[in-house]
Amino acid sequence: MNNFAPKKFFLMANSRRSFLSKAFLGATALGSLDYKSLFSPRFLDGKKPSNGPIVIATWDNRKATAAAWEVLHQGGRALDAVEAGARVPEADPEDMSVGYGGLPDRDGNVTLDACIMDEFGNAGSVCFLQHIMHAISVARLVMEKTPHVMLAGDGALDFALKNGFQKENLLTPKAEAAWKNWLVRSEYKPVVNWERHDTIGIVALDQKSQLSGACTTSGMGFKMRGRVGDSPVIGAGMFSDNEVGAAACTGLGEMVLRTLGSFVVVEEMRNGKSPQKAAEAAIKRIAAKYPKQAAENQIGFVAIDKRGRFGAYALQKGFNYAVYQNGKNQVFDSDYLFK
Repeated sequence: MNNFAPKKFFLMANSRRSFLSKAFLGATALGSLDYKSLFSPRFLDGKKPSNGPIVIATWDNRKATAAAWEVLHQGGRALDAVEAGARVPEADPEDMSVGYGGLPDRDGNVTLDACIMDEFGNAGSVCFLQHIMHAISVARLVMEKTPHVMLAGDGALDFALKNGFQKENLLTPKAEAAWKNWLVRSEYKPVVNWERHDTIGIVALDQKSQLSGACTTSGMGFKMRGRVGDSPVIGAGMFSDNEVGAAACTGLGEMVLRTLGSFVVVEEMRNGKSPQKAAEAAIKRIAAKYPKQAAENQIGFVAIDKRGRFGAYALQKGFNYAVYQNGKNQVFDSDYLFK
């Protein structure tokens, strides 16, 4: 037994307490800092966060960012903004990758996945949800009314119905026709930038510099029954940390699930990178780990930080994104890795 171990431990613990005490007293003397801010990137880099607001969404979802902006510019909460934005494509029968009108699985069933996260780190999620158009709103209720993070399948449906949601048929004639056409060959293969839209991931910073995010999808068209992708998984399809920033993604969910891509983007921002550089770092990490899959598929990230800066990056050409900031609702083409 090491007779000096207790003494060494005492000295280390005492030194740590001394450091924390001095840091706290210094912050008190400054008068404008709280204890938490001492260890946040906002304190360490010496720059104040932006007053915002800003909202960014995957793909050309300007209708979604416009709905979110209506909340933000009136001083509303980022959480309300991302929910409002996500509900737009969920209700659009022409959007065949989200909500009503989404492509079904190989058995002809439309199944939905969604998640949402607020400024306090609370999160809610649903997966394999059927017959409910606004999966994002069910996910929010899971966050706010249950002790859980995720509800799935019949359990999620039962919860939605008990909370006032109406059961409806989400398979539109257009989506049904596409499914029947697919049945002729029954070949399942993800397609890069299929119709230039997919999952909507949306993140926002409000006027109080509070961050929230949401993600909603009907998943890959003609997937195996029961397949769940990255969209409802906190840290994969979307992640938000109110001290740092928020990120969301679109593309092949299996690769994002294996790498917790959105979480990686936020952690890269925590380590000092801008949203743009953080998104690039996450994409390059995925490509290095899964080079063959990365070369044949698409993943795109969008990100914002506490200063109101934004960025985006993708594996392949063709990914675009919508940004509403300073009263302008614009679409940008993302830079990409494989050129």
